[in-house]
Amino acid sequence: MSDPKPYSGSCHCGAVRFTVNLDLSGVMQCNCSLCRRRGWLLTFVPADAFTLDAGADHLTEYRFNKKKIAHLFCRTCGVQSFGRGDGPDGKPSVAVNVRCLDGVDLSTLPVKQVDGASF
Repeated sequence: MSDPKPYSGSCHCGAVRFTVNLDLSGVMQCNCSLCRRRGWLLTFVPADAFTLDAGADHLTEYRFNKKKIAHLFCRTCGVQSFGRGDGPDGKPSVAVNVRCLDGVDLSTLPVKQVDGASF
């Protein structure tokens, strides 16, 4: 793992904007029913590494399966750029959709396949 760097990100219409400090060496592609349909690339950060800069009033929440993750999406464009939940250690964490980060060349990222369909 390398040192975390700051990245900016947003939904498609730009109503929801955020800043996050993260290390992109831990990107995953999950095959659960939701991630598979939406094509997400995810990475997880502690909640204190994530700042919602704009758009709290544009967020709508969706929960499924065990209902542990608040999948938050923009009510205007429908893009989910992040979600909130607790990590395996019980501490608050944020799942960041790497596809929503500005200036990231996705083709250069190592992507780990995760069998979320079996969780």
